[in-house]
Amino acid sequence: MLQHKFATRLNSFKSNWLEISQPSVFDLIKRASLVKGLTHIDLNYPDHTEPSLKEIANYTSDCNLTINGLAMRYYTNPSFKLGAFTNPNKKVRQEAIDLTKKAIDGLRELNLNLLTVWLGQDGFDYGFQADYKKIWDDEIQAIKEIAEYDKNCLISIEYKPNEPRAYSLLSNLGTTLLAIKEIDLDNIGVTIDFAHILYSNEQPALVAALIDKHSKILGLHLNDGYGKRDDGLMVGTVHQLSTIELLYYISKSNYDGPIYFDTFPDTTNMDPVKECELNIETVKKQLKLVNKLLLNNELTTAIENQDAITSHKIFSSILYP
Repeated sequence: MLQHKFATRLNSFKSNWLEISQPSVFDLIKRASLVKGLTHIDLNYPDHTEPSLKEIANYTSDCNLTINGLAMRYYTNPSFKLGAFTNPNKKVRQEAIDLTKKAIDGLRELNLNLLTVWLGQDGFDYGFQADYKKIWDDEIQAIKEIAEYDKNCLISIEYKPNEPRAYSLLSNLGTTLLAIKEIDLDNIGVTIDFAHILYSNEQPALVAALIDKHSKILGLHLNDGYGKRDDGLMVGTVHQLSTIELLYYISKSNYDGPIYFDTFPDTTNMDPVKECELNIETVKKQLKLVNKLLLNNELTTAIENQDAITSHKIFSSILYP
C-alpha cells in the first residue's frame, strides 16, 4: 500500500517570486518547506550542489524535509548536447560517465541510494545522423558502468520520447526494458513519469504493471498533460481515471517511495506552494478511492472477465457516490 510520502520538483519554487530574482537552493528548499504535507525533495546534480551537498542536506533536515535522491542533469559541457552517453567523442562520453559517478559518490556521502537518470541528450535529430547500433551499445555500456560502480546504489531510468533531441534513444517502455534486460544488473529500474507516458502514446497502468513484472519501479512522477508534449500540469486535471488506475496498480506493486510532483507552475507563474498543496490534496483523495477499489471484489471479478461496463459502473459509483 502506498504511504503518504510526497516529493516535488525543487525548481518549481522559482515561480511567482518577486522578492528574489535569483533564489539559491536554500531559498527554494525553505519555500518548499511551506507546503503542507510535503515530506521529500529531489536535488538535481550537479545543479543543486553549491556550496556542498552536506550543507544542503543539513539545511533540508532543518526545514523538516528529507532528500529522496539525486537526479542527473547533463548540461555542464556544451558537447553533451550531441549526446552524453552516446556522444561520438569517447572523451565526452567518459566525462558524462565520470560526472554520474561523482553523483553516486555524493549519494554515498548523504547515505542515500537513489539516482534518477534522464538521458534527454542521448538520441538523434536527422536521418543518417547516427549509427543506431553503435549509439545503442554506447548507451548500454555507459549505464552498465555506472550501475557496476556501486551495486548498492539504485539507478532509475526516466524515459521520455523526445526533448531536447527530436528522438530519444530510450524513448518508451519497450526500449527501456530492453536496455535493462541487456545490462542485467539488479540495481537498475525505471522511473514512471505520467506525462512522458502520455506522449509516448502508452497507457500508464499498463506501464506500471509491466515494469513491476519485468524490472522495478524506483520512482513515480505524477503530473498531467494533453499527450502532445511534457505539459507538467497539476495532477488529475486532464486524465483523472488514468491517474487513479495507475495508482491502483502502483498500490499492488512493491513500490514504497514518495510520489513526486513533476509539475511546472513556473510556466504560467502560478503560486508553487498552493499548486503543490493542491497536488497533495488531490492524490490523497485519489488514494482513498484506490483503497476502496482494492477492496472491491466485484471490481476484481470484472477486471478478470474484462467486463468494462461493470468496472466502469463500480468506478463511477465510488467516484460519484
